[in-house]
Amino acid sequence: MPLAKYVDAGAAMAPRPVFPAANQLLRELPSNEHAAFMADCEPVTLMFGEVLVEPGGFIEQVYFPVDGFISLIVSLDGGDRLEVAMAGREGMMGVSLLLGVEESPLCALVQGAGMALRMDATRFQRLLPYCPVLQQRLQRYLYVLMNQLARTAACTHFHQVEARLARWLLMTQDRAGSNRLQLTHEFLAAMLGVRRAGITQAATVLQKRALISYHRGNIIVLDRPGLIEVSCSCYFADCSLYSQVLDDHR
Repeated sequence: MPLAKYVDAGAAMAPRPVFPAANQLLRELPSNEHAAFMADCEPVTLMFGEVLVEPGGFIEQVYFPVDGFISLIVSLDGGDRLEVAMAGREGMMGVSLLLGVEESPLCALVQGAGMALRMDATRFQRLLPYCPVLQQRLQRYLYVLMNQLARTAACTHFHQVEARLARWLLMTQDRAGSNRLQLTHEFLAAMLGVRRAGITQAATVLQKRALISYHRGNIIVLDRPGLIEVSCSCYFADCSLYSQVLDDHR
């Protein structure tokens, strides 16, 4: 079916609200692909703490965050959890559908409340063959995400907690769009896979260097350049790869 007919068919089913494609994967799509995507998606509000899919669960919807963001978490049998990737306005949730895999290997947990564009997984899979530019961008994003997963594994094993915490705070700030973050020690410990005492010590080091201010779960990033300097090289590597693979190949 030609894309024009696909758009007409989708648009004829029901009126859709107009919503800006602020997600970076959707920027600068050809007008026909952009129209086709927007005709089949809907704006939704991501609620903090909402679980979008459990490990082993079927992906029923895909999400393209606009100003919210999602943690992708691996869970072990003993109950331990570790965040291995994030998806904010630079990415999406449900990328395994590109490989024809409908089962999620990870837990998708809303870490930052906000807006997202949501599409039924079946519609998403039917749409992709008619949107080659979008499909190529999503394939490139999958490559970036695979790299992020691998780098997180190495980072967790080799880098000190202070550097990993700095990297994680920078990644969170990028997606939250704010220097004020609400994060408890318990949550940070779970996301980084360390004991709460390790997070307390690392946060104290960053606070003594006047990089952050921390009080009762409220973190304020005071010195972003300084935080970048303290962070391990993984943060810069992640940003550089995204720019190289996606921003430079529109």
